[in-house]
Formats: sequence, C-alpha cells, structure tokens
Amino acid sequence: MAEEDEIVESLRLELRRGSLILAVLARLRSEQYGYSLRTALAGDGIEMEESTLYPLLRRLEGQGLLDSEWREEDRRKKRFYRLSARGEAVLGRLTIEWRGISASLERIL
Repeated sequence: MAEEDEIVESLRLELRRGSLILAVLARLRSEQYGYSLRTALAGDGIEMEESTLYPLLRRLEGQGLLDSEWREEDRRKKRFYRLSARGEAVLGRLTIEWRGISASLERIL
C-alpha cells in the first residue's frame, strides 16, 4: 500500500501544477502581495508553500504575464503583483482550455 500511496502523491502533484498557475493568474486580476495571495488561495482551498509561490511569481513575471512594484504598506516594503495585459489575454485562453478539459474529464469520470 505504501508504494500505491507514493504513486498517488506523485500524480496528485502533477495534477496540481497546472492548476496552480491558473489559480494564481486568476487571483491576480486584483493586485495582491505574496502573503495576501497565499491567504486568498488558501481560502479558496488551494494551499501553496512560499517555496512554490515565489518562484512561480518570478517565472510568470519573467514571461510578461505579471507586473509588480515595491511599495511600503504598514511600514514594510511589499512587492505587489497584478496581471499584465498579456497576462489577461493568456488567462482568457487558458480558462477556455481548462473549461474544455474539465468538461471532458467530467464526462469520462
């Protein structure tokens, strides 16, 4: 049974990877900083470690999907992220793709 658990965990992580990207992009339609984003995602039932979130944010920004800026809030500097115009377009296309895949899987399952 332990081997089966390992397989399920590995496959579960693969399933989550793509959906995390979609969730982050969708949440960043409104501006957030890292901690507030993690909290919002957790409230939606999507837990994400900082070690996963921050590299993902940097990668998405590097791809031109996010804009960010440092600002002071509560006497602390925080980096705020938001979806760029390119990110909006990509999110729209990925949402269509996700809905198609999801509908197909629901029929199959």
